[in-house]
Order: sequence, then structure tokens, then C-alpha cells
Amino acid sequence: MDLTTKYLGLTLRNPLVPSASVLTENFDNLKKMEDAGAGAIVLHSLFEEQLRQEAGEIEDALTQGTESYAEALSYFPEPKEFKLGPEEYLDLIEKAKATIKIPVIASLNGATPGGWIDYAKQIQQAGADALEMNIYNIPADEEMTGLEVEQRYLEIVKAVRAAVKMPVAVKLSPFFSSLAHMAAQIDKLGVNGLVLFNRFYQPDINLESLEVENSVLLSTPQARRLPLRWIAILYGKVKADLAATSGIHNAQDVLKALMAGANVTMFCSALMKQGIKHLAVVESDLRKWMEEHEYESVQQMIGSVSQKNCADPSAFERAQYMRVLKSYVPAFAN
Repeated sequence: MDLTTKYLGLTLRNPLVPSASVLTENFDNLKKMEDAGAGAIVLHSLFEEQLRQEAGEIEDALTQGTESYAEALSYFPEPKEFKLGPEEYLDLIEKAKATIKIPVIASLNGATPGGWIDYAKQIQQAGADALEMNIYNIPADEEMTGLEVEQRYLEIVKAVRAAVKMPVAVKLSPFFSSLAHMAAQIDKLGVNGLVLFNRFYQPDINLESLEVENSVLLSTPQARRLPLRWIAILYGKVKADLAATSGIHNAQDVLKALMAGANVTMFCSALMKQGIKHLAVVESDLRKWMEEHEYESVQQMIGSVSQKNCADPSAFERAQYMRVLKSYVPAFAN
């Protein structure tokens, strides 16, 4: 039975990939993930603000004493809030590449075109097999148009694509007004993969303190439906490989994503809840299902339930929408 898959021009032993998270910033965890059966690993994200902060600290050292202020304000987190800085990140890449055999994908998280893009070159020099771009931007300016938002994304992708020769994937938001068009535009810039989707962490309100509080809500298997839909729509319409992330928890989730058209499936919440060894369980269950259903390879199933052969995906989606609404029977119908 052949579980291998192709992603970003790389051959992976299976489609199970731990995504960027606090779990993948620790070298010991990377080894455990390889031993548990991961096909590749996406390192935790290095943030644009970290690179700006480091540059600012260098500038401060060079200009110290030339001017003084009574107060200093910063929007950036304190350095101690980041476990790994830019130099440590490069060291982690080098150490991982010298030790583990599966592909190591670096991750950059940014929101604006700028000098942080140059760091992609250093990531390439450190030996990363590929780069995942996580463009995390909430367009809260009421004067900014949808076209301007899209143009910013394209500028960032274009700059990074021009800066490095290694494979590049872009982690997309699901909130573009025309997601298929945006994916096609990014695809034309020569990226090697599209990761669907980025999860925006939503704030809540504490009713006792009357303060805004931020907390991480781990995904559930139900979250897979959004990437599942769009992977099925985009499969065969873009050249880039497709990665499913958010809501991937078990072998059934993996199978559905592959059949929709994903080359790989990415795990985060499931590993945080059940531990890194859960990867071995998923791989075992995947093999068992394929054997029972007489699949000889992962390649056989990729895209087998996509909309590639549907002439009008919009009409197909609307038909499914109407079918679902008409078939649902409320628990208290009378």
C-alpha cells in the first residue's frame, strides 16, 4: 500500500503534516513527530513584528544617547513573549535538517510588504525545504477597499516569490469576496501550494471584568467542511498543490480531504488534544480503511470527489444548498 504524496515538489511518505503551532517550535517535538509518522512538518510561525523588533533593537543600540524621551510606547510584544527569535529560528531549521529526514517547512507570518521578506532568503540558506506564508491581516480600515486588500496580498506573495527559489505555499483566509479568483491570482504568481484555511482567533468579552479577552479555541472536526468545499472547487483549476487545515482530527477527515483534492492534510488541534502519538493512530486507521476499500495508493483517491468535472461549480453549490435545506427535519417540527 502506497501512502506517498507530492506536496510543493517534495515527496512525502504520507499526507499527515503537523501544522505551524507551539508544538513545532520545540526540536524534541519535531523528532517525536517524525517517529510518530509525520510526512513533513511546518515549523511554528516567525512573525513580521519579531523581525521589525530585532531591527529596532539594533537601531536603538546604534543611536543610544542621541536623543531621549520621558516615555516610550510600543505596539510590539516584549521580546520575552517570543520563545524563539530570528536567530534561534534559523538555528532550529539547521538543527532539524541535520537530524530528521522528513521535509521541514518554515513559516513566516506577516501582514505588510517590507523588509521582513528578506528574511525568507535566510530561511532558504538555513536549509528549509519550503516556506509557508501566513498572511494574517484584518482589514479594519473602513477606507480600504476589497481590491486594495487583495492587492496587498499579491504584493507580498510576489515579493517573496521573487526573493527565494525554494517552494512557497500561501496560507489563505476564507473571507475574500471571490475566493476562487483570489486563489487563481496567487496561483499565477508561481506559488507551489495553497493552504486552506487560516483561522482568525476571535476575541471575547469577560462580563465580570468588562474587558476584552483573547483565548485560543481549538478546532473541531466540523471545521473541516469549509476547506473541504473550497479544495473540491479549486482542485484541477489551479496548478498549486492544495493543503487542508482546520478540522483535521482523524483518518476520516484525512480521507475526505484527499478525495476533495488535497495533497496533504495538516494537524494542529488534534495533536494538542491527543498528543503527538495520535499521528500514528491516524496513519494506522488510514491504512486500514484503504485496505478494506481496496485502495492501493493515496494518489488513487486525490480529487476523486472534487468538482473538477462540474461545468458550473456555482450552480452545483446552490443545488446542494437547496437540497440540504429541504432535507433537514427539525426535532420539533410541530
